[in-house]
Amino acid sequence: MKQLPRLSTAQIWNMSVGFLGIQFGFALQNANASRILQTFGANVEHLSWFWLAAPITGMLVQPIVGHYSDRTWTRLGRRRPFFLAGAIFAAIALIFMPNSGSLTLFIPPMLIGAGMLMVMDASFNVAMEPFRALVADKLPNEQRARGFSVQATLIGIGAVVGSLITYVLAEWLGVSKTADPGIVPSNVIYSFYVGAAVLVGAIIWTVVTTKEYSAKELKEFGVAEETDDTKEKDAGFMQIFKDFAAMPKTMKQLGLVQFFSWLALFGMWVFTTPAIAQHIYGLAPNDTASAEYNNAANWVGVLFGVYNGVAAIFAFTLPFLAKKISRKGTHAAALAIGAVGLISIYFIQSPTMLIVPMIAIGIAWASILSMPYAILSSALPAAKYGIYMGLFNFFITMPQIVNGIFGGPIIKRVFDSQAIYALIIAGVSLLIAAISVVFVEDKMEKEG
Repeated sequence: MKQLPRLSTAQIWNMSVGFLGIQFGFALQNANASRILQTFGANVEHLSWFWLAAPITGMLVQPIVGHYSDRTWTRLGRRRPFFLAGAIFAAIALIFMPNSGSLTLFIPPMLIGAGMLMVMDASFNVAMEPFRALVADKLPNEQRARGFSVQATLIGIGAVVGSLITYVLAEWLGVSKTADPGIVPSNVIYSFYVGAAVLVGAIIWTVVTTKEYSAKELKEFGVAEETDDTKEKDAGFMQIFKDFAAMPKTMKQLGLVQFFSWLALFGMWVFTTPAIAQHIYGLAPNDTASAEYNNAANWVGVLFGVYNGVAAIFAFTLPFLAKKISRKGTHAAALAIGAVGLISIYFIQSPTMLIVPMIAIGIAWASILSMPYAILSSALPAAKYGIYMGLFNFFITMPQIVNGIFGGPIIKRVFDSQAIYALIIAGVSLLIAAISVVFVEDKMEKEG
């Protein structure tokens, strides 16, 4: 059987450039969605409920996209049509979300904003899932750690720019950072416009520069030999549930790691803005329109840019570290460092000093974006990369749903709406994830 050919550095980068655009938009959402929803009237304890749009749509969309992208053959290939469709709809949502207040006179803008958040997340997921499968489609096993690390680097670059852009527009280019109550500031609105353009442009770059293998070629490489099985075709949508029940042991073990990792990440994304505004800037929980609140929110964008920038740089070291201390050892160490960073925020009083824990979080983020997928890809049947990468998303979305349902009420009733405690909980969760890595079976290490 022929082996997948090794790809050049340029080819590996080109096939993942679209991820830069996706993460640009995703970073805008992470840094500004809570701010926008609070502007439209959401309380701190309700923020996590609105953010449920993200994991719920991901849980529904990614397995379906993975299932059908394994079986979709067009002139563009089987992954690229999903990249393009997802990018177009995500760009539309990026344009409309910060303008929700002017879209209707009959429906509260907060509900319109939440609806746009759901459309945006569904579209991100449509575009995102096939990128993971494309690495497995195109790269031999020995290049996959590098392929996922390149994705992590490009994700970091896109996220840095996406996180910083509201601050840059306001502080460097003089775009207004404040507005009347109920109105989203201009610097946020314009940043979402830029994000839409970057997202579509980056996806088009990958679509144009990356050629997918045909069904015949993939069969020769042993990657698609099962996709023509008549019985499985007849099973149709029900095959998703059969594949879930038959998931490899390594995938189940990684599922526990992912659960606690993403429980932490969701808490960080949802509650960092109110946590910093309250704990560092000394603002009341109901202050969502003052100049100081907007300064805090803009600074959170900078901090998110820092951790994403660190992730982009640190991702280059991951293949080297994986060879030295194993993929499991690398991931466990990175998660533990991130846990210390999150917990340390409680002890910091200076906005500038928050950069230090963000460096630690960036190290964890780089590993979360690459090491679990590198370990998983070695344990999957070749013909089912798409569906299993999609099903793996359950272990990302479920913890977010759990945090989304219970996180807000816990912060309100147990911690008197002091959002800083959400970050401490996130740190403890990340530490549990680090411990869980020890029990994962990495087939590549076992065979090596």
